[in-house]
Amino acid sequence: MANVLDIDDYDLREARAIVTAFGTERFGYIVTPNVDHVIRHYNDPEFRAVYAHAAYVFLDSHFLANIVGFFKRRRHRVTCGSDLTAAVLSGVVKPNDETVLVGASAEQAQEIRQRFGLKALHHINPPMNFIRDEAAVESCLQAIEACSPFRFCLLAVGTPQQELIALKLKERGIARGLTLCVGASINFITGVEKRAPRWMQKSGFEWLFRLIRSPKRLANRYLVRGPRIFLLLPRVELRLRRPVTVPVAKQPAPSTQPLTAITGSHSYHIQP
Repeated sequence: MANVLDIDDYDLREARAIVTAFGTERFGYIVTPNVDHVIRHYNDPEFRAVYAHAAYVFLDSHFLANIVGFFKRRRHRVTCGSDLTAAVLSGVVKPNDETVLVGASAEQAQEIRQRFGLKALHHINPPMNFIRDEAAVESCLQAIEACSPFRFCLLAVGTPQQELIALKLKERGIARGLTLCVGASINFITGVEKRAPRWMQKSGFEWLFRLIRSPKRLANRYLVRGPRIFLLLPRVELRLRRPVTVPVAKQPAPSTQPLTAITGSHSYHIQP
């Protein structure tokens, strides 16, 4: 039996509209699978549970989309988590929206505040590998919940820590707002890490750019663990989920027709 991973088949523009409309009356979280996530999803039941309870699953990897397209003749839209995070910070969050950043340094948090004019940004910085420490996990969860309801919570503490924290927030049922598992996005936005040129991103070789810049840190991920995807691909199905009609963010566009998005039991109407 194939290992099935459901993917919400949206591009960046559509994903931006979805997060804009989410609101603060309920809780949900977004995960953005790449090759490493797909391998984890195949091997780890706990990680599969994280994905099963996510509000949205946006494909993060052009490389993965390309190899699935080549071997399985199936087209997948890509919404890179770093692009979505930048879009949220630059064009969705308002200055007084309650926003939570978990991870990154105090200096990065201050840069995010100043650059995007976020007056209500709360910064929580748990210790390294805190997911193994029950007291540290509880402290992190309580700190996030104390900021609820929030417009967005950005979890930037790495996989699988950020995804496990998102699931725990959902299970506890206290927090309200949308949580994004953003990985290295804050590092890219603040210049701590340099992102690959756009052509390398689109062609699926962003991993090579990152490997060249940080070979010791990323060699195991990209050269040892990553190639396993070719062995798993026959046993993995990326199943597309997409409503009949798709939301469009409010921005200049040729079309002026309103569209309705249907997301689970919720639907909302967006007028371009």
